[in-house]
Amino acid sequence: MRSAFDFAPFRRSTVGFDRLFDMLENSNLSQAQENYPPFDLIKKGENDYCIELAVAGFKPDEIDITAQQNVLIVSGRKSDETGEKGSDYIYRGIANRSFERRFALADHIQVRGADLKDGLLSIDLVREIPEAMKPRKIDIGGSSKKLSSGETVDAEAEHA
Repeated sequence: MRSAFDFAPFRRSTVGFDRLFDMLENSNLSQAQENYPPFDLIKKGENDYCIELAVAGFKPDEIDITAQQNVLIVSGRKSDETGEKGSDYIYRGIANRSFERRFALADHIQVRGADLKDGLLSIDLVREIPEAMKPRKIDIGGSSKKLSSGETVDAEAEHA
């Protein structure tokens, strides 16, 4: 389902945001999305994030976390224990179903680690921008300086 927003003016004046606009146009925000298991998104610092999922009843070996190209997939598959033998439930209110959650990750977001404690799965994320992509100062006049005698000297050799 396409959204009601027209991103054409933004597409004409930006470079490299195609994936973002495609995601926004194709998102089905109007449809009710799956809400199991519930989760929190937490910003811990400038470049540190955490996703917490309530996965009570799941063991660590029943949960799978996969980081692919800009997507984090968290899935849980219960073992074939369809209930304890000899137990007759009158009411079963604790969810015992499998799930799969997908999170879209921005560029350069890496999964640092995960921990399962007290029924909460915590996934730590960090934004690691490569050195080549960080802002750097560019000197004007660049690589060579002219001496008074008319010779040129490489600026890097002068500092050595």
